[in-house]
Amino acid sequence: MSKAIGMAEYKTVSAGITAADAMVKAADVTIIEAQTVCPGKYIVLISGRLSAVNAAIETAKVQHGEQLIGSFVLGNPHASIFPAIYGATAVENIMALGIMETYDAASIIVAADAAAKTAIVDLIELRVARGMCGKSYLMLTGEVAAVEAAIEKAKSAAAEEGMYLDSSVIAHPDAQIRNAIL
Repeated sequence: MSKAIGMAEYKTVSAGITAADAMVKAADVTIIEAQTVCPGKYIVLISGRLSAVNAAIETAKVQHGEQLIGSFVLGNPHASIFPAIYGATAVENIMALGIMETYDAASIIVAADAAAKTAIVDLIELRVARGMCGKSYLMLTGEVAAVEAAIEKAKSAAAEEGMYLDSSVIAHPDAQIRNAIL
């Protein structure tokens, strides 16, 4: 009865909506988010038991694979992912700032999960392809060594699918930067 999340990202809106319908008909899953993102792609984020999420994502891949950009299934996702996606993370102190970009939406969530499970860090934001021409980014904070380790793990996770774009770690960012991102 493990809780899981999954995502499918499509090249077109029509394929994405059709795939979302197929996913919820194939398994007992809940749509968390289904929407158009830049540049006219469509993402579907679902949750449910691990077996149901696997079945739903597999259905989407098989029935609509020609339009699929990427997908993932995460069993037991880190609890900080959802507040970061919705911009609801409360961070009071930024000791170090880690930033990482990907070419797609699906890989940034997998990378964020890997980062959050690697070291004691706080996810600040997950920008999932909105206003970024389809790219995505994450920002996280913690002690310098923890942020460096988390970003390295996130880079490895994104690179597995060839979606890693760029990253950096800023030790003790200036107050103006902290104020701008919080």
